[in-house]
Amino acid sequence: MSTIWVDLLGGEVRYRGRDYRTRTIESGGGEPLILIHGVGGHAEAYSRNVVRLGQRFHAVAIDLLWHGLSAKPPFTAEMVPAYAKQVIDLLDSIEVERAHVEGESLGGWVTMWLALHYPERINHIVLNTAAGVHWAPGAVDQHPETGVNLLRERSLQAIHNPSRETVRKRLEWLMASPDRVTDELVDVRYWFYTYPETRASLTQVFEHSFGGEARNHIEEEQLAQIKAPTLVLWTDKNPGAGPDAGRRLADHIPGAQFYCIEDAAHWPQWEQPEEHDRVVTAFLSGDKVG
Repeated sequence: MSTIWVDLLGGEVRYRGRDYRTRTIESGGGEPLILIHGVGGHAEAYSRNVVRLGQRFHAVAIDLLWHGLSAKPPFTAEMVPAYAKQVIDLLDSIEVERAHVEGESLGGWVTMWLALHYPERINHIVLNTAAGVHWAPGAVDQHPETGVNLLRERSLQAIHNPSRETVRKRLEWLMASPDRVTDELVDVRYWFYTYPETRASLTQVFEHSFGGEARNHIEEEQLAQIKAPTLVLWTDKNPGAGPDAGRRLADHIPGAQFYCIEDAAHWPQWEQPEEHDRVVTAFLSGDKVG
């Protein structure tokens, strides 16, 4: 079985940014591709992808603000606009005018926000099991008991009472099969969740990230304003919102492509990394993948 350390051999950890300190894991020297994790995550969410994607792109996985080892400025409930500003600051710091962006879950929400509010800085976008869209009532078959409600419960348990057991349960929510959560991944996440500064900031993030507390949702009708070439990347076992949600998302973005990865839940880039990287590389290279 591969390990995070082995998967990242050939990559490098750096700290970027001008206004914000952003931890990155990077590989390659082609077109820039920013990889954004979900809520409560960190750059290692893309540890199985960075080096392979770096064969074609300058792949840059990041820790979002208040996550991992990135900056922890005074907390604001306007998190999504703050994350978007962080990405723009990162691009400025590496002197890149435009970049491809992939975001998973919360990262997909941030990616859509970037495409809507900073279109001049964004090339192609990949929306990987993206969160953050406020759908018309009844438009999408959602299951909060296995989706957002369960994620909230496990997130708060893991950050309020961090142990390898509560962290493992939080990570298992991401996977189609619990045995895909490695002991090493638990150790990495447990380290972040017990690191005092990160634990304090993530407590605030989690308490404002679910249900009625969350802000800056993207209304369904706003999706038509996204002009960036878009791939909606979904899975057959995504908790809470199945492939119909991904297809509806793609249908509402002009020209968007849709691709469903089988035998994966909320982390297809970890669960099926080779397929993920092949599809993303083809899309960013201008090929049709759906």
